[in-house]
Amino acid sequence: MIITTVTAAAFVQGFLYFVGVFFVLYLIGYSTFLFLSVTVGSSILYRRKREAHYQNQLMVDCYVPVTIIMPAHNESVTVESSIRSLLTLDYSLYEVVVVDDGSTDDTAQIVIEAFDLHPIDRPIRRQVPCASERGVWIGKVGHVPITLISKENGGKADALNMGINVAQYPYFICIDADSVLQYDSLREIVAPVIEHENVVAVGGLVRLSNGIKIKDGRLTHYSLPKKIIPAMQVLEYDRSFLSARILFDQFNGNLIISGAFGLFRKDFVVACGGYDLDTVGEDMELVTKLHVFCRTNDIDYLIKYAPDAICWSQAPETLRDLVKQRRRWHTGLFESMTKHWRIFANLRFGLVSFFSYTYFLIYELLSPMIELFGLATVALAFAFNFINVPFMIMFFGIYAVFGAVMSLTAFFSRVQTRDLKLSAGDVVRALLLSIFEVTILRFILATTRMMALVGYRKKERHWGTIERKKIDAEN
Repeated sequence: MIITTVTAAAFVQGFLYFVGVFFVLYLIGYSTFLFLSVTVGSSILYRRKREAHYQNQLMVDCYVPVTIIMPAHNESVTVESSIRSLLTLDYSLYEVVVVDDGSTDDTAQIVIEAFDLHPIDRPIRRQVPCASERGVWIGKVGHVPITLISKENGGKADALNMGINVAQYPYFICIDADSVLQYDSLREIVAPVIEHENVVAVGGLVRLSNGIKIKDGRLTHYSLPKKIIPAMQVLEYDRSFLSARILFDQFNGNLIISGAFGLFRKDFVVACGGYDLDTVGEDMELVTKLHVFCRTNDIDYLIKYAPDAICWSQAPETLRDLVKQRRRWHTGLFESMTKHWRIFANLRFGLVSFFSYTYFLIYELLSPMIELFGLATVALAFAFNFINVPFMIMFFGIYAVFGAVMSLTAFFSRVQTRDLKLSAGDVVRALLLSIFEVTILRFILATTRMMALVGYRKKERHWGTIERKKIDAEN
């Protein structure tokens, strides 16, 4: 009995040793990536600000025709203000296409009445698959044509495909119906298309509209949201969009363009078959599919990121809504990565495979299971008295402070480079919430993301239901 107990203890000790080595390497890898991405992102933002300050920038009347597609499902609270924000853009040649995807509220009627649209009998050429339309209305506000399509419910990807079929211009932008664009966002997001002839997609910067005020597309007041949940998401968004996406952009390695704000070349998207109707992560799946399409056909291409093209979008304000959102996001990540698993360790894809795909696999898709498994092993080590508690507390404390510093660096870099003003109270709240976000919220969302995989159900294709509030935007 004593021998058995000793053998079991030795096995557990050996197991914990190897687990400890794995987690040290895991944390070193993630910390290195985080430090590198925040450093590169911050330096590039500061360089862009210096160039804009010292160069005599001349406005060139060079415009790429763009269709702005806004899919909407039960968005009666925000849809009118979102459309009005699009009418103040500093851009000459664009149209707005609103796709009402089987709403059960008065979303379509609000759009018709607010913008004086009238019905038209217009045939729609289906270049990519989508559900059938119920009706089409058109109108014009100033120089901006507005088209509304009411269709059978098919999900967001289906609605976006309908917008692509209706779009008249060679490039289209996707924007959520709870979002508003800054006045210069369209010029900023098309800039890479003008600079490089082989751009097939461009991602914009998504920032949270909770706590801000906008007038005519210009930010008039900026502060952290009063509520804790959206305030922590501000830090999280800035860390993600500032750091990782700028770093990936340096080697054409971005696998995600946010569904809230992205520009695409229509002919390439049509050639790829449009948005996948069989996934909830249609934004990442499309970008990954464009990488695969271009690499497989030996097409010279670029997928760019425009950090100065800003879209203000609402964040969930309750933990319940946030959990629903992240569960959906992680399900979409799982579907996209498993569908395009051939990218992994594939020389044809270069750094997209060995850096981007590997990062998303280890530190995004599998990270919830890895982190929760780490907590379980800590509990096991504690039970067998194989853990140095003071050292472990110090180790986790150092890691939490490091993560908080990276989040704050990204947050304050974005504030400073955009000449935003923060109150002293917001600065203090950011300092405190950065620790809370790294230590508490991270593990709540890790559990949520793991449960998204455990409870995964293929064919669940429905719109997320998150409580919306009217955006504080004036025209």
